[in-house]
Amino acid sequence: MTRIDAIEVHSALNDGTAVVLRTIRPDDAPLIRDGIAKLSAESRYLRFFSAAPVLPDAVVHRLAEVDGHDHLAWGAICSDCPDRPPIGAVHAVRYRHDGPAGEFSVAVLDDFQGLGLARMMTAALLFQCRAEGLATLDVHMLCENDAARNLVKSMGAQWTSESAGVAEYRLDVADAIGALRADTDATGVQDVFRTLESEGRAVGESKG
Repeated sequence: MTRIDAIEVHSALNDGTAVVLRTIRPDDAPLIRDGIAKLSAESRYLRFFSAAPVLPDAVVHRLAEVDGHDHLAWGAICSDCPDRPPIGAVHAVRYRHDGPAGEFSVAVLDDFQGLGLARMMTAALLFQCRAEGLATLDVHMLCENDAARNLVKSMGAQWTSESAGVAEYRLDVADAIGALRADTDATGVQDVFRTLESEGRAVGESKG
């Protein structure tokens, strides 16, 4: 039995760029801050509803405050890049301790968008969500965020509301995992499931 937070997923993006996915830890705050700073103003606006180049320390602290149960998060490192920089992250945060529902968010550095990274990180996050009993995730996005909308709709998310330019979708974790598994052409996504199942089968499959 391998703890899921000890597992690294080695794979490649659609263009062949080598990446490593792993769970985010509290001591990753400097990497999170660096990644946010490297987002374009538009990408920061779409993710955080603010284009400010530096977010408050409290925000960075919350993103790094991952406990593996009420706050789950995965990040990606570019293995082929100098200094192996962080290039993306996904989070799922419960509304209440041990509750079945939470909120989902994703961010990918601009140079790596459209290469399948968001789906790979989401596959890892959803695998862990199911293992931890987190069954549904809400996604709040700006209405102009077409990439986020396309991502969650491809996994079966349902629109629930829209107000003041912000749309909300609800994602069923089990259904989303099924949709990602069915996408056999997404080799990176399949690498994620294959690695997590082979190295950490005892972590989550019995709870799913």
